[in-house]
Amino acid sequence: MNLNIMMDQGMTQIMKTAGRFYMSNAKGRAFLKCILPEMAKSTAIRKQQEKKGLHVPPFLIASIASQCNLRCAGCYARAGGGCGSTIGKADLDTLQWGKIFDQASELGTAFILLAGGEPFLRRDILELAGEYPNLIFPVFTNGTMLNDDAVEFLDQHRNLIPILSIEGNAEETDSRRGSGTYDQIESAMAALKKRHILFGVSITVTKENLKLVTEYKFLSSLENKGCGVALYVEYVPAEAGTEHLVLDIGEIKLLQKICCERKKSFRRMVILSFPGDEEEMGGCLASGRGFFHINPYGDAEPCPFSPHAKQNLTSDSIEDVLRSQYFADLREIAAIAGNHGGCTLFDQKEQVERLMA
Repeated sequence: MNLNIMMDQGMTQIMKTAGRFYMSNAKGRAFLKCILPEMAKSTAIRKQQEKKGLHVPPFLIASIASQCNLRCAGCYARAGGGCGSTIGKADLDTLQWGKIFDQASELGTAFILLAGGEPFLRRDILELAGEYPNLIFPVFTNGTMLNDDAVEFLDQHRNLIPILSIEGNAEETDSRRGSGTYDQIESAMAALKKRHILFGVSITVTKENLKLVTEYKFLSSLENKGCGVALYVEYVPAEAGTEHLVLDIGEIKLLQKICCERKKSFRRMVILSFPGDEEEMGGCLASGRGFFHINPYGDAEPCPFSPHAKQNLTSDSIEDVLRSQYFADLREIAAIAGNHGGCTLFDQKEQVERLMA
């Protein structure tokens, strides 16, 4: 499948970037020696699964924490009930997440993106992830908990890649995330660079910061600070009243065009756009096509921006979810809707909710 080839190429690019960071020290070289054969093994397993009629996405997204030490404006996790919720559900425990990681590994998943809430509030799960040297765990964090102990932990577990959330420079980041947040992120970046630890940034793109965060000098500054991955995430108005921040179709196309240009200029940095890059991969990657989302309570959701689940990983397996009629129907909805910019399933919310009836 062209999709599989393109996603494998994307993973190769990520690993080449990792090599640039990790070849400079003994811990990094040891990590590469271990992980590169495992990546090849995962690809082979997914190909075998494909022959048996099961498409296994190379990525999963796991929100491991329902709590956060910040309260950022427009947070999709809070709006969707996956963070700060009072619905009375219990977060999955370490053993339950271990079973999920085991299943993902056996099926050939290569990357499990850890999110929240704030993942560093679940150090138990991060330590568990460190015990899976065949899996890579990008950890999406607000960066405020990366103290000396946390950086030492990341230094010892190179399969965990911190992805720091920013909105631009200090003014833009602090405006959304709270005064002083950016300074803490800057300190974390400096500590990670000092140890030659690969890290990235996740940038929520709105009408207000589009120009700033795509400027050459902005990315150049990040690269100089040691950043190896820049992920642009188009703002989705999960919180009512924030629709004015959403990129229009022209701005989405502009973001895609600029990202293509920046990729040529910053060949030592991985630059991704979500969901913008989905277009060249044939549309929406949710619902098991490229990934699906597991919330802190184990619900299997098609996407973090479409928090509608029919199955839970405490009673169903990852394979059950991937083979489900519900996910098949969601993929069909996305295919019919096509890719017109923005999050497809969020835009098709009424159709998705009808499937839940």
